[in-house]
Amino acid sequence: MVVKIGVIKCGNLGTSPVIDLVLDERADRPNIDVRGVNSGAKMNPEQIEDAVPKIMDFDPDFVVFISPNPGAPGPARARELLSEMDVPAIIVGDAPGMGKKDEMDEQGLGYIIVQGDPMIGARREFLDPTEMASFNSDVIKVLAATGAYRVVQETLDAAIAQAESGSIELPKVVISTAKAVEAGDFKNPYAKAKAMAAYEIAMKVADVDLKGCFMTKEMEKYIPIVASAHEMISAAAKLAVEAREIEKANDTVLRKPHGGQGQTLSKTELMLKPE
Repeated sequence: MVVKIGVIKCGNLGTSPVIDLVLDERADRPNIDVRGVNSGAKMNPEQIEDAVPKIMDFDPDFVVFISPNPGAPGPARARELLSEMDVPAIIVGDAPGMGKKDEMDEQGLGYIIVQGDPMIGARREFLDPTEMASFNSDVIKVLAATGAYRVVQETLDAAIAQAESGSIELPKVVISTAKAVEAGDFKNPYAKAKAMAAYEIAMKVADVDLKGCFMTKEMEKYIPIVASAHEMISAAAKLAVEAREIEKANDTVLRKPHGGQGQTLSKTELMLKPE
C-alpha cells in the first residue's frame, strides 16, 4: 500500500521547509506519496479557503497542516475546515499552539507542538530577506541537532504505519526540551547538556521576539530587542552544532534512515550499515 499524505504549509516555521523531507530523505521511499500546497509567507483565511480544497483533490490518507500560531485567523480557519473533512488531520505548530490543545482535541485533530520553533523578529527596521534566511537556518540547525525533527519524523512515521493498517490514532505530541533530547539519544553527557541548552534558548527566543514585535512601541527600544533574539538563536545553533560534534568525535551519532521498504533503520558507528 502507498500512503498518500497531503501537506499544507501556511506561513513559515523552522519545521516547515523539512516537514515532508524528513519522511523521505533519499527520495526513494516506496510506501508514501506526498503532495503539498503552500500559501507562501501569508497565512490569512483567504489563502486557507483555497489551500484546503486543493489538498483534498489529492485524496490523501491523512493531512498535515503546518503554520505558526494555530490560533491565528488563518490557521484557525484551517482547523475548522479540516475538522469537517472525513480525513485525519495533524496540526503542526509552535508554542502558541499550547493554548489550543483542548480546542484541537474537541475538533478531532491531532497535533505536534514544537516548543523550540520560535517566532522571528519581524520588525521592518531589522528584518530583511538575508536576516530572515539566517534566522531560519539557525532554527533548522537547532531543531535538527537536538532531536526535535526526529520526534516529528517518528510521529508522522507512526501515522503512516497506522494508515497502512487501516486506522490512524491521531498524535498528541508536545516537543519539550526533554522530549527532543531524548530522541537525540546523546551518549555523551556534555553533548546532551549542550543540546538541552540550545533548545531552551530557542524556546526563549519567541518570548523576546514577542516583546520586540508586539509589546514595545519605541523604535529605539524594539530594534535591539529583536536583534538580541536573533543573537540568541545564533548562539543556540552553535551549541547544537557543538553537541553533535562531541557525538561525532565519540562515533556515537545516532542515525535513523528509512530503509528500502520505508521502515526505520538505526545505527551509531559511522562505518557500519544501518539495521
